[in-house]
Parts: sequence; C-alpha cells; structure tokens
Amino acid sequence: MFSKVLVANRGEIALRIIRACRELGVASVSVYSEADIDSLHVQLADEAVCIGPGPSKDSYLKPDRIIAAAEVTQADAIHPGYGFLSENPRFAEICESCKIKFIGPSAELIRAMGDKNTARATATKYGVPVTPGTEGLMASEGDALAAARKIGFPVMIKATAGGGGKGMRPALKEEEFLDQYRAASNEAQAVFGNGDCYLEKLVLNPHHIEFQVVADSQGNVAHLGERDCSMQRRNQKIIEECPSPLLTPKMRKAMGEASVELVKNIGYENAGTIEYLVDEAAENFYFMEMNTRIQVEHPITEEVMGCELIKEQIRVAAGEPLSSHVCNAQPRGHSIECRINAEDPYNNFAPSPGNISLWYAPGGKGVRVDTHVYAGYTVPPYYDSMIAKLIVTGARRDVAIARMRRALSEFMIRGINTTIPFQQVIVNHPDFIEGRYDIGWVERYLKARDGEARTE
Repeated sequence: MFSKVLVANRGEIALRIIRACRELGVASVSVYSEADIDSLHVQLADEAVCIGPGPSKDSYLKPDRIIAAAEVTQADAIHPGYGFLSENPRFAEICESCKIKFIGPSAELIRAMGDKNTARATATKYGVPVTPGTEGLMASEGDALAAARKIGFPVMIKATAGGGGKGMRPALKEEEFLDQYRAASNEAQAVFGNGDCYLEKLVLNPHHIEFQVVADSQGNVAHLGERDCSMQRRNQKIIEECPSPLLTPKMRKAMGEASVELVKNIGYENAGTIEYLVDEAAENFYFMEMNTRIQVEHPITEEVMGCELIKEQIRVAAGEPLSSHVCNAQPRGHSIECRINAEDPYNNFAPSPGNISLWYAPGGKGVRVDTHVYAGYTVPPYYDSMIAKLIVTGARRDVAIARMRRALSEFMIRGINTTIPFQQVIVNHPDFIEGRYDIGWVERYLKARDGEARTE
C-alpha cells in the first residue's frame, strides 16, 4: 500500500479521496489554488501545497507544479479525481517517469480510449455495438457532407477530442449540416486544440446509460451495474439514478457482458465507465465512449452495490487484487443523485458564485451529501459550478424518489442561487416518477416552460 497520496483535484472529489485515504491508513496531500484556500479539502488533508492562482490553467492544469508538490511532500502516488488532468495521458506519463504511481489506467489506454474515434474502432473490434457512422475522421467539409448523406439524416457530429458535451452538434437535416459541422469543429479546436470530427447516426430520444467497471493488474474484471444519466441539459447531467428504470434484465445482462469483455480485451486496469446510448424501446444499445476515470455520479453505484470505489481504485493501483465483495457485489435497492450546482435555473442556468450565508444540509435515513462547502464559504468563479451531490437510497425506486423530495425540501442554502428548485420540479414530474424520460427531456421541458412564460 502507498504511504502518501497526493490529490490532484479540488472540491468534493478531493475531500472524498482524502477520506478514503484516511480510512486506509494512507497520508494525504492536497494541492490548492489561491482561490481554494478555505475549501474543506485543504483543511482536512494531512498536508497542503498551494500551486498557483485561481484560474485552472494557472494551477490545477499545471502538471509541473503538481509533480513538484508530490516530490516535495514525498508522495508516492497521485489520484487525479475527475476533470482537470484525470484523462490527460501526458500527465500519466510524467507521473510514471517520476516514479510516482498514477491512480488510474496506463497513459496508453487513456490515449486510446480518450480519442473517441479510436475508442469506437476498438469497441467495434471486440464486438460491442456502435451506431452506424464514419470509419474515420473527416478530411474536409465536402467529405463530411457526403458521408452524412450516405449515413442518412439525422446525424450527430462529434469531435474526436471532445468531452463534457463540447464539440458535439446534431444535424437534423442536410440544410443545417455544414453550419453545425463548422460549429462542432471550431468549438473542439478552441477547447481541446483538435478540431477533427467524425459522424454517427443520431439515435432519436435515447437514454444515456453507463456501466461502472473496475479491473486489477491480475486480470480480474467486474462490472457494478448501470447508471441512467439521461436527465441532462446540454450534455451536462442533472440527476442520475441506479439502476435504470428503462433496462430489462436481458438488456442489462447483455450490456454488462459487453462492458466486461471490452475491458478484458484492452487490458484495462483501475476504475472506468463504458457509456452507451439505448434506444427508446430499450431494444438496442450502442457504445458511445469510455471514461478512463472515476465519475461524478459514482456514489449511487456505491450505495446500491455496497462498495467504495475510491478505496478500490487506491488498492488496485497499489497492486492488490479486486476485493471479493466487489467481484461478488449484488444490487440492493435504488439510489438517486442530484448535482447541486451554484446556478440560477430561472436565468438560463447562469453561474452564481458568491458567499454562502446559510448552509443546512439534509440528513436522516438513506441520505448522503458529498460536499466541500459550508456556511461562510465563498464559491469561486473559476471552476465547475457543482458545490454538492445529494444522494438518496431506498429499498425501491418509489421510496428513493420520495426520499429525494424530502431531502431537497430540507436543503437550505442562502447567498447564492442553486439548481435545487429545478430538481424539485423534476422529481415531482409524472414523467420522472414513471421513468418516462430521455436525454432530450430537459430541453423539451424548458422550451415548453419558456413558451408558457412568454404567453402570460
């Protein structure tokens, strides 16, 4: 086991990793920007090192400063969390060259599966279904348009280096294709430095289903069921649940087996997530991408499957085999997560940084809150707007929904706006209660809501 782990992240995931380290008897080191000096992940780590100013590009995205902090504190491993450098193959290579263990897969696999076009080809090679699409990247706009005509509209334009919804544009008809193609390519070039794109057939009204996988260095692989992440806005998840209300036992089995086979065949190690689109009738599933890191929504899997994924990541990276309880995990109950974001849902979800004057988190049976904030904490303007994750678990889905309603009503936050009022609308809506929603539900609801507001 490691003696000291540096956490190359911030906020709630950094605090989550620190707590896992402490329970494993491993010392922890936090790195932080000047804007995060008052965050709980800084206060609760065994050691903390400032690595620069508030903006991410000057701190959390600086590999040299993070490595320097690890060397100064004599950390023998680095956990990247999610976001920032977690899927940066060059950072994983730097860790290896400095003889510091990167808690995640190899740089080679991060590179291979992080490139969506390569990942798609890999999935096809090992028999995982993919949506009809182009064999490779588009050489020109003319080639792209010809390929789109061959596939048939509607199509989805995807940047090979995309992520978090960036570099993705639907083209429902030929007349809008070139404008959407240019928009996707230009956005990807600006954000990722790579504007290359490929095309896929657009599956209408799909669900976004992801399977949690974990593998050790001895060839053991397990999947821990699925999460339904279809309740999203602009490709950013708002509410997730485990298990999915859509999947049949037959579909769940097929998707789980496909996920395990893919992970085994590529020689993957550590935690990862295989993401799929499932059609409206739950008859077909299609590989989308693989996330080579821990996911924001991993707690709902932990609650349903009775495991601790961060601890398992650390153990596997230290060379230990998968825990028997992980390999033999069976689902129990239902879990739902709401991402509590500092945003104004009634002002186009505009970010709402500022000082939190009152913070009261809900509690009681089956309620978990993962957060790094508190009353008096100032939410900085530089980072993702998520300030907490509210996770509830019940014996059945209806129990979990009732518990989420109760927990959201108890949550009191003053000084900033949050997404809680909008999430309360969702969990009380008949479509959510009956499990009748897909990845376009939020956009349709908002369009209808805004239309009603204009007519009043």
